[in-house]
Amino acid sequence: MIYLCIPAHNEASTVGVLLWKIRNVLGEFGRDYRIVVHDDASSDETPEVLQRYRRSLPLTVLRSDEHLGYGRSVEKLLRHVSNEAPYPKRDCAVVLQADFTERPDDVVTAVKILEGGVDIVAGSIEVGELHRMTRAVHWASRTLLHKIFAKAPVSDPLAGLRAYRVIVLKKAFRDRSEQNPIISAERWAANVEMLGALAPHARRIVEMPVRLRYDLRTRPSRFRSWRTFIELARLPKALWSPEEEEE
Repeated sequence: MIYLCIPAHNEASTVGVLLWKIRNVLGEFGRDYRIVVHDDASSDETPEVLQRYRRSLPLTVLRSDEHLGYGRSVEKLLRHVSNEAPYPKRDCAVVLQADFTERPDDVVTAVKILEGGVDIVAGSIEVGELHRMTRAVHWASRTLLHKIFAKAPVSDPLAGLRAYRVIVLKKAFRDRSEQNPIISAERWAANVEMLGALAPHARRIVEMPVRLRYDLRTRPSRFRSWRTFIELARLPKALWSPEEEEE
């Protein structure tokens, strides 16, 4: 089973089109799939849009009345999949943004790589694909915070599109309750933090190139360059320390 995990906060203008695109792409792929959306206290028409699509798609909607933020929203989705997936060694979770900046077609590529014996597939964004502002923070983060990024298992730990084998999620969450979350940061820093928590439980991690589509996003960017850099700088230096694994 492929679980498409989509964190959403006020994404009424794009989330419906994204869901329909996923239906077309995954339908052609021929694998069983389920879409899991976390509606993170949306105040627009996101709940109504999701309700309409529940009639025609294998869709589960999680809802928070209090805004949790991107990082905790992703963790909530992955914890749900970890608890629900019937075959954790075969099933996988793919994180996809609701604003349509990431392509559902890349999900198929990631799953195919995962099926080749990989535990984590991480997207890698070319710097040329980023906006001027995000490109500057991307460069500064990886250059000035080299102590954090040097030991990362991938060249681009900032990217959000990821595919995880569910057994990796179960191992990472087994000693951490929802009251003791793995992710405390936001956006890019949250992506780095999640990879740091899951990587020690993965036997093989592979990167794949992804192409972003900013032209399809209909709302203003929520990216804040200085706040993002500060959150990245606050990540622990020992983020990639190996942990003892049980067989």
